[in-house]
Amino acid sequence: MPVLERFAQEGVSVVVCTPHLNASQAASAPVQRHLEILSELRAAAGAAAPELRLGWEIMLDQPGTDLTDLSLTLGESRALLVEFSIGGIPRGAVQELRRIARSGRTPILAHPERYYGCTVAMVREFRKLGVVIQTDVKVMLGRGAPSELARDLLAAGLVDILASDNHGDARSLASGRDWLASNGASGEHISLLTHTNAELVLADEDPMPVPPLATGGALRRLRRMFGR
Repeated sequence: MPVLERFAQEGVSVVVCTPHLNASQAASAPVQRHLEILSELRAAAGAAAPELRLGWEIMLDQPGTDLTDLSLTLGESRALLVEFSIGGIPRGAVQELRRIARSGRTPILAHPERYYGCTVAMVREFRKLGVVIQTDVKVMLGRGAPSELARDLLAAGLVDILASDNHGDARSLASGRDWLASNGASGEHISLLTHTNAELVLADEDPMPVPPLATGGALRRLRRMFGR
């Protein structure tokens, strides 16, 4: 289990496994099969590995779907990891996220920086609905429009959680922690993004506010926006 061994060495204590699932197929989600796979992973990983929990990354392809079953949440918490197509934020996204929040679930929106046409203003509106914002470390450290948006969201204090989005490869939170430290983030700031807020959400508590981190191009763009 090289990935889990590396995560343990990097200080990761909990890993939530989130196979992809379309909302339109939620009623027939292969929950039992994935619980069996999770049990096999736990046995193979050993006691030194991070704690493994089951969740899903749910594509909101069908508005109005009942997603309240605990078997669909992250580790049977209230948190529900959801995503849109990278083609763009669909019409009715605000209404759908509001509906999920009002159903007693805490929607965590995965990688908004990837969605074509997404803006800082849109993400700010999502957060007003009680949506938790999760950004991918790899995108944050990359180049191009999605990466710039990820850093702009950090600069605006709109990112609650950083995720590795590991798919059995080299992606991890360690590179994100190093980048944050090199850009002036304090230890507490880094912990909020890479540990504390994720822990709070999994415990059915609200995430703590994360301070803005305006660096480099993100700072210059924010100054232009406000005429400074």
